[in-house]
Order: sequence, then C-alpha cells, then structure tokens
Amino acid sequence: MKRILFVVAGIFLMNLHALAQSQELPKFEVAAEFTTLEREAFSQRRTEPGIGGRFTYNLNEVVSLEAAGYFFPKKCFQCRNAGNVAEGLAGVKVGKRFEKWGIFAKARPGAISFSRGAVDVLVAPGTPAFGPVDFEFKRQTAFALDLGGVVEFYPSKRIVTRFDFGDTIMHFNRRNMNTVAFDPVSNTLNPSILSIPGRTSHNFQFMTSVGFRF
Repeated sequence: MKRILFVVAGIFLMNLHALAQSQELPKFEVAAEFTTLEREAFSQRRTEPGIGGRFTYNLNEVVSLEAAGYFFPKKCFQCRNAGNVAEGLAGVKVGKRFEKWGIFAKARPGAISFSRGAVDVLVAPGTPAFGPVDFEFKRQTAFALDLGGVVEFYPSKRIVTRFDFGDTIMHFNRRNMNTVAFDPVSNTLNPSILSIPGRTSHNFQFMTSVGFRF
C-alpha cells in the first residue's frame, strides 16, 4: 500500500512540475506592428500611417524591456517637419497580467528622424533681388519619448495581440538656418543666418500588433 501511495504522490508531483512549466511566461516576444502618428502641419495636424516591428524581453510577470522601430513612408510636404519619418524606441513596460489579458504603462525613449525636416535657403552673395534662390532640404533628427498605456490579449500561450495608446513627445534642439536677407541699398539678396529656437511637441501615436512569444 505504501508503495502505491509513493507512486501516486510521485506522479502527482511530476504533473504539478509540468503544469508549472507550461504556465511559465515565455521570455521573448517578436511582433509586426501597424501604427499611426499625429504630425504637425502648417494648416492643421495630420495623422500618418506606418509599419514597424517590436522585440520584447519579459524579465518577469510585471516588467518587460522593449525595442521597437517604425517607418512612415508618406512624404508630407505640408508638415512642419517634411518628408518621411523613421522612429526608433527602447524602454520599459510595467503592469499586471491576468489569464487572458494584461494592462501596462510604458516609457520608451529614442529618436525620430524626418527626411526633409530642415531647409536652408541658398543664394550667391550680391544676387539680384529677383534672382534665383535654391532650397536645400536636410534630414533632421530629434529626441523622442513614447509615454502611454498598453492593453494585451492572449489567445494562446504563444500568441499575443496588443494595442498601444500614447503621447510621443518630440524635442527639437535649437539650430541655425541658412537664409537670405534683402539689402535695400544695393537691391540684392545676401546670405544670412536665422536662429530657430528649440521646441517640444506632443503627438498622439497608436500601435496595434500581433506577436509570437517563445
């Protein structure tokens, strides 16, 4: 009888161990993401679609480390910072997981880059007032901080669907812009320097994704 009890107890403990292993949170997660980003325009704000990817490392049930990258292919010519947009972020996600869903807060600093974000106005010294003027567009990169919330759903142990809502804060440093100045005495245009002050903008960003955990 004792031998039977030991066998039953052993089988029970092995089943508990296997169940604990099966319920353990997978450490890694990769996902393809769709995103929209609000952008500053001269007339009104615009919302641009983009695509990207995310890698998540789950330290435990509460804290995760993340890195993500996004690309917005549309070249907005009416935006305050023109051209297409590339964005890279890395940070932390903290929250609570339940059996089939989870809710989190996130903070992910990084950088955002606009392919035609800055412009210089070029002209040769002494150019006539109505002479030709060239515009040179340059890439501009700014600090970005993604602050917001995350809601996740777990159809299975390996699959996660996710919705992010947040404020992407962008800080642009002060810069010097090459421009032209009119000389009324000689009636010509001459090179000049204009100081553009630094500024910070707040931009709503939404993300949705389907990820695989392993």
